[in-house]
Amino acid sequence: MSGKYIDSGMPASAPLPTAAGSDSGEISYRRSVLIMAMSTAFINPFVGSAVNVALPAIAKVFAADAVMISWVAMSYLLASAAFMVPFGRLADICGRKKIYLTGIFLFTLSSVFCASCDSIGSLIFFRTFQGVSSAMIFSTSMAILMSAYPDAGRGKALGLTVASTYTGLSAGPFIGGLITQYSSWRGIFWFSFAVSLYAAFLTYYKVNVRSESACNEKFDYAGSVVYISAMLFTLYGFTRFPGTEGYYLIGAGIILALFFLRVESLAAAPVLNVNLFTGNRAFMLSNIAALIHYSATFGLTFLLSLYLQYNKAMTPREAGAVLIAQPLMMAVFSPIVGRLSEKIEPAFLASAGMGLTGLGLFFFVPISAGTSILMIVLNLAMIGFGFALFSSPNINAVMSSVQNRHYGIASGILSTMRTAGQAFSMGISSMMIAVYVGKNRITPQNFDSFLSCVRVTFSIFAVLCVIGIFCSLARGKVHTPDKKP
Repeated sequence: MSGKYIDSGMPASAPLPTAAGSDSGEISYRRSVLIMAMSTAFINPFVGSAVNVALPAIAKVFAADAVMISWVAMSYLLASAAFMVPFGRLADICGRKKIYLTGIFLFTLSSVFCASCDSIGSLIFFRTFQGVSSAMIFSTSMAILMSAYPDAGRGKALGLTVASTYTGLSAGPFIGGLITQYSSWRGIFWFSFAVSLYAAFLTYYKVNVRSESACNEKFDYAGSVVYISAMLFTLYGFTRFPGTEGYYLIGAGIILALFFLRVESLAAAPVLNVNLFTGNRAFMLSNIAALIHYSATFGLTFLLSLYLQYNKAMTPREAGAVLIAQPLMMAVFSPIVGRLSEKIEPAFLASAGMGLTGLGLFFFVPISAGTSILMIVLNLAMIGFGFALFSSPNINAVMSSVQNRHYGIASGILSTMRTAGQAFSMGISSMMIAVYVGKNRITPQNFDSFLSCVRVTFSIFAVLCVIGIFCSLARGKVHTPDKKP
């Protein structure tokens, strides 16, 4: 192997966790990969949930209306969802570590830009830039983790990584609220800068990625352009409802998506292997379940943050303390459920989790200005437990249903389902705000209209969960080797 190069782009003489290596070297390598995955899994949701709490403060600084302020979150999600699959495929070809390191560097840089912007327009632009860089990170980090844990310990590693995600969600509202109230919302991005910089150094010096990458295949540039365009048209069009342009944009996105499927079915090296869907029911339905679940839940924190600070007159710190209930339950129970997913079929665990989430959303439908904080906290805790039951088993189902050589693209597709679902959820929320509040700032004069918006949106989310339960149950078993295409 002397003089040759691995997927990481580093000399083969660098220490790798091979069979010839010591057990301690293997354990050390896996620990480094796990810490890397956990660090990046933490910072993305942390920034998202912290920014949600800071939105009223940002709106005040830039005098932004309700629709414009929602784009601080939407711009990131749109860019991330559109670029996830192409970067996942590029990582399989060029090397997962290379794409990951490029992404974490750009994410670190974009955090500085977000912290330094001087207008709502520039903040939205740099959040878009941050979304593109996050697509490079999250289309590869899960693939790197899965390669390091090919069998034993995979469920535990997934559980810890998902727990890190929910720890970020837990810390985001509370720490973000503290930073916003006692310093400035800009401090959220400086914190992001510090954590992502640590992850970059750890990956560069400690992680050498071995993969069954398709290094001799060509990257499908034409298919990638069509895919990105289809995603952007569809997701952006969804945010333009109920205006006429929303229908045109979504129509264009659907046409491009159909054209993309046709092109990819004929391509020798497609950016998206459609056979992963058509020939693998567990993979297809697990991804659809993820898309529906995130579509039904992501807008919850966004709307409740506004509700607590406007209708309940809470400070950012107080609102963050209430919102911590949901992700705290996720962080506590995800590692436990991750281990259970190695023994119990994911369809059962994930479906039960989605059922609990849907029940919690139904309980939120009659929310009013007089709803008690205790009721909100208990309901968020139930939704958080449901989310923990769903996430780790669903990830295990997706990644266990494909071969190692498809980990990059499978990770990219799964991450796309997550970010696209989040974007759809924000799109539904933004659409309802536009219908009930319009392009106005949220003030005491339109608090009742905003509450109507919240109730209708939670009703839509709850119905989505019911639909998702059937997709989750229909996936079948995934703990059998013959399920892998």
